[in-house]
Amino acid sequence: MQIIFGIIYHFIGGFASGSFYIPYKKVKGWAWESFWIVGGFFSWLIVPPVAAWLTIPDFTRIITATEGRILFFTYLFGVLWGIGGLTYGLGVRYLGVSLGSTIILGLCAVFGSLIPSVYYNIYPQDGKNTITTMMSNHWGQMVLLGILVCVIGIILCGRAGTLKERDLAGGAQAGPQNKEYRFGLGITLAIVSGVLSACFNFGIEAGKSMAEVANTAWQSQHPGQGNFLFSNNVTYVIILWGGLTTNFVWCMVLNARNKTFSNYTDSKTPLLKNYIFSALAGTTWFLQFFFYGMGESKLGNGASSWILHMASIILIANLWGLALKEWKGVSKQTIITLLAGIITIILSVLLVGYGNSLKS
Repeated sequence: MQIIFGIIYHFIGGFASGSFYIPYKKVKGWAWESFWIVGGFFSWLIVPPVAAWLTIPDFTRIITATEGRILFFTYLFGVLWGIGGLTYGLGVRYLGVSLGSTIILGLCAVFGSLIPSVYYNIYPQDGKNTITTMMSNHWGQMVLLGILVCVIGIILCGRAGTLKERDLAGGAQAGPQNKEYRFGLGITLAIVSGVLSACFNFGIEAGKSMAEVANTAWQSQHPGQGNFLFSNNVTYVIILWGGLTTNFVWCMVLNARNKTFSNYTDSKTPLLKNYIFSALAGTTWFLQFFFYGMGESKLGNGASSWILHMASIILIANLWGLALKEWKGVSKQTIITLLAGIITIILSVLLVGYGNSLKS
């Protein structure tokens, strides 16, 4: 049952992440940097400590008692992840929700799931799975096969993106969602984002001692009830401070360069609605981490959890892309290639889930 609940939690988190950009599309009259940072304040500054306070009443004591080196590296990985999150927003802007999320999160899935196991192969730690362990066990081989299948799905979706660009360049009528479509710039940003976004998983590992303190305290009060579902909420506070730092600096630079500081008080725009939709987008984005922590408590923070979470986001983002008609006007071949990529990614989720069940 733990595996089933873990998959469900990851899927809910994936739904939140794959859907978070939708409310931004309702923001009117604001520059990208303005609505992005307003949403970001909710994603990285307001909601995380509220969630930690609701689930871990003494979370501030855990943070202040943590060694400075651990806090620094947790924050540093958050800063690097913040660059990935920043370029994520731009990648989705220029590639669309469907294609942008697929390429970015696919790369993030591969790097985030494999690099920790390679690291623990060099610097072993008790209870951590190494790449050697995975390759020498049937469960690990199934997980690695699932990752490989996921890469194939990413390639297929990327191919669909190039076909889409060809179709649009060939004179196909683009829908309203395609106005900012720029494959060259978008794919560059997507690659940067995909690599750096994996740093969130490294941040979880770096701050694991804080989550373990929260988990131990909960287990002492609830003996025999397994791991604490919300132990990672204390770690998120530090990681997301790092993400806020990066995004805040860049968005302020863009506000100054583009002279868009007036967006925040411009009465000619629907200010209240813009703030509400930005807050909704930011809060929805945080929910992916909230449910990732719940899924991770059931499956462990290894290749299985990370690939399941990322693949769920990719699936939801592509379904939104189809619903928003981002692929309107493209050829049948392009749609078939996209669907093949989505199905392949679903298969990768099933393989990873099966591998994880064998481990249990």
